[in-house]
Amino acid sequence: MDNPQARAIVQPMKKCDADILIVGGGLNGPCLALACAQAGLSSVVLDALPEATREDVDFDGRAYALALASVRMLEALGIWDEVAEHAQPMLEIKASDGRAGEGAAPFFLHFDHAEIEEGPMGHMLEDRFLRRALMAAMAANPRVTHRAGARVISQEINGVASVTLEGGEVLRGRLLVGADGKKSGVAERAGIKRMGWDYGQTALVCAVTHELPHNGIAHQFFMPGGPLAILPLPGNRSSIVWSEKEPRASALAAASDTEFLEALRPAFGDFLGDISLSGQRYSYPLTLSLAQSFVAEKLALVGDAAHGVHPIAGQGLNLGLRDVSALAETLADAKRRGEDFARRDVLGRYQQWRRFDTAGLAVATDSVNRLFSNDNPAIRAVRDIGMGAIGAVPGLRRKFIREAAGLTGDLPRLMRGRGL
Repeated sequence: MDNPQARAIVQPMKKCDADILIVGGGLNGPCLALACAQAGLSSVVLDALPEATREDVDFDGRAYALALASVRMLEALGIWDEVAEHAQPMLEIKASDGRAGEGAAPFFLHFDHAEIEEGPMGHMLEDRFLRRALMAAMAANPRVTHRAGARVISQEINGVASVTLEGGEVLRGRLLVGADGKKSGVAERAGIKRMGWDYGQTALVCAVTHELPHNGIAHQFFMPGGPLAILPLPGNRSSIVWSEKEPRASALAAASDTEFLEALRPAFGDFLGDISLSGQRYSYPLTLSLAQSFVAEKLALVGDAAHGVHPIAGQGLNLGLRDVSALAETLADAKRRGEDFARRDVLGRYQQWRRFDTAGLAVATDSVNRLFSNDNPAIRAVRDIGMGAIGAVPGLRRKFIREAAGLTGDLPRLMRGRGL
């Protein structure tokens, strides 16, 4: 006999628009969608920026230092072949103390890619080329839908994950992923708190053209106000990430291009000849920001949404791509075993995998920044001797080289150049 009460209790499962809803269309979000597609999982990438913004073709000064492990991941996703001709290998890294106008200290670290068998420690790649390749790969993949100009205003977990966009459209998925930066709306709406602090520094980012070739050498000068990274780009150009204390950083950010170059030249030095600006200038306040949890019910965070560290080691994007690789592998393995990949205990495997590595790098970058961002003569002498000692021990030096290349730790399959 039909039971009306029983019919009322049994509710049909809500139809999902995709397996995964990814909020954030920068770099980590598209990479996650393409990785999960290898495991047969469909994704909708919700990008708050309009499509035209993502399709800029002119050089704007933004570039990334991709560790070798990140390059292998992009190879496994079929992206690297599309961008390799635009990438500049980093063949050597030189790190030293410095003061504006005085040049590098006599003791320094020198890492040469020839000391490891795998090849260059990494590559520099402009944002425009990587972003364009990711947009094209998403458009060509039937399991990935890219929604440009889609701003999420609310979310809900009720059997499935759902988000509401501006305009009222509701999308549903089995899993919600926040790839939406340090001020992640996904994390905030889920009630995930953050811990960290302000460094009182700002990163001044630009690119310069110089007279002499850089020979694929990356430089890191530890200045009293913060580190200055000079990273090789194709041709006689380099990417600059100059961390400086407030309020000087604010004054430099507000200065004219001519005034900015006048301030940069003494810190940069003349080892590459005269320099001129290429592209735009950017500034970013520097903070340490760690989400207290990387996962919640049917929800996961990747990249800066999970952690934001000091750029002193240039590992921000590489750290995010490790998250992407680890999460994609966790989901793919769960799917193969017939598990509900969005279940909290499954997502907990991803968190356990990534939390220690992330916390370790956060502590390391924080400690190095505090050690080097001062001009105390006694501390300066100790750290210079320490760098000289590390550089003099081949085994220790190779360990640091492999660390810079992203080849240490429990690497996900994608970062070993393998598919899911």
